[in-house]
Amino acid sequence: MRRMLSYLLPFCLASQIHAQGPPPSTEDADRVVQLLKELTEVPGPPGYEEAVRKIMTDRMRAFTDKISYDGLGSVIAQQGDAGPRIMLDAHMDELGGMVRRIRPDGFISMEMLGYWLDRALPDQRWVIMGSKGAVPAVTDIWDAHIAPHDAQGQAQRQELFLDTGARNAADVAALGISPGDPVAPVSDFAILANHRYLAKAWDDRVGCAVMLEVMRRLAKAAHPNQVFYVGTVQEEGSIEMRGAATSARIINPDVGFSLEVGIPNDVPGPGPEAAQEVLGGGPGMMLYTFSEIPNRKLVAYVKRVAADQHIPLQFDFVRGFGDDAGAIKLNGSGVPVTTVLVPARSTHAHNGIIDRGDFDRTVDLLVALIHNLDAATVAAIKSFNP
Repeated sequence: MRRMLSYLLPFCLASQIHAQGPPPSTEDADRVVQLLKELTEVPGPPGYEEAVRKIMTDRMRAFTDKISYDGLGSVIAQQGDAGPRIMLDAHMDELGGMVRRIRPDGFISMEMLGYWLDRALPDQRWVIMGSKGAVPAVTDIWDAHIAPHDAQGQAQRQELFLDTGARNAADVAALGISPGDPVAPVSDFAILANHRYLAKAWDDRVGCAVMLEVMRRLAKAAHPNQVFYVGTVQEEGSIEMRGAATSARIINPDVGFSLEVGIPNDVPGPGPEAAQEVLGGGPGMMLYTFSEIPNRKLVAYVKRVAADQHIPLQFDFVRGFGDDAGAIKLNGSGVPVTTVLVPARSTHAHNGIIDRGDFDRTVDLLVALIHNLDAATVAAIKSFNP
């Protein structure tokens, strides 16, 4: 999911550590847990999705030999060759940054890719993908003993830079770092209490994982559709949702489902109108964003299938939310599309949380939606005859 705003910030750093999770549990051996860990821990800022694309392509090959790419690097896997063309979309990129300028003192300013909360940026670990490999870094934060304060006693906002430990620009060059190199957040996957998982990049690696699980379950299941599973590029920080637009032109879908993160409003603070989802409440469906008002017949279809399958379904309206559905719907003469969500706390920061039950029920819902779609149902959804 992306925000319409984008910010340019500079940055500073220190070294690299690894988060410690709870003791190992039976979940550690879970196939889905391993998939989620693998997907969330690799770096993949917009335009630099290579590591994620390799995971997606390798996994997809177990379920089909029909794999192709659009001209931007989105990966497209196809199951079936007859019936309505159903597009499942999840973007591979995450919020990140790009090396902007290397100062003479060795500190590095960063162009932010995607909408970051300012308060989530200081004192965080990053990795810079330079020409000589990955370089750990940290964004600086003023020491509490010397941080300047305003007249009201509030700490002043500081300009941030990446710190690799370099003493000067020559040290940075020796590390293989130059302007334009991608920067990704660092946050290890961890299992929390109550089957909840902590990681970076749930937006939208959780959608990628849902898509792979749906693909696995439909690999040997009969249904009347041809399904196109698309891991798109360059969604974050992109008004055009670029990978979704180019891949939709190749697929020319009859119906589209964008798989995304939902926005829970179940932590202390925001008022009840900010968002309506809760963690553990089941999959969600977005009914209004700045990029999409979903097809009403498709919304009714999702509601009906969820009710028939006894899957709880949450609904949300978030004005600051936009996603690939906004690009898919404009393909050709227009495509019925909606966004199916896995609720995730704190998406545009280093550490977010999902609930395993929400993930599993989202997979169940997508499988049921595809099983129940057929030519007649798709035609009814696409019809605007009064």
